[in-house]
Amino acid sequence: MKVIIMGCGRVGAQLATLLDREGHSVTTLDNDAYSFRRLPPDFKGEALLGNGLDEEALKKAGIEEADAFVAVTQGDNRNVMAAQIAKHIFNVPKVVCRIYDPLRRDLYSLLGLETISPTTVFAQLLKEKLEG
Repeated sequence: MKVIIMGCGRVGAQLATLLDREGHSVTTLDNDAYSFRRLPPDFKGEALLGNGLDEEALKKAGIEEADAFVAVTQGDNRNVMAAQIAKHIFNVPKVVCRIYDPLRRDLYSLLGLETISPTTVFAQLLKEKLEG
């Protein structure tokens, strides 16, 4: 599977590492070259400096052949915009974005975007730990 990950923070780098070790073709895209330090030395994927909202940067990352696109930057708005570009302009089959604000997550889900809210997921895990 060819995957593009926008955002090479802790989550993006960890996901890139997991997928790379399973043999997937992974490209990470980030605005800050320093972020790529989180990738392990044996990372076989590609690390590209660029803006995931820029169609040319996305093309350079191989979005036209991508099977999946994941947006995990710190900004909800950037993640949603990039996800929409991947889904509606480049027709990437699987698009997932992180949304911190649970209220936005529900709205974007109504718009057809697959979203994950770590706020909601973590709150649920804490609740289960408290009750278990």
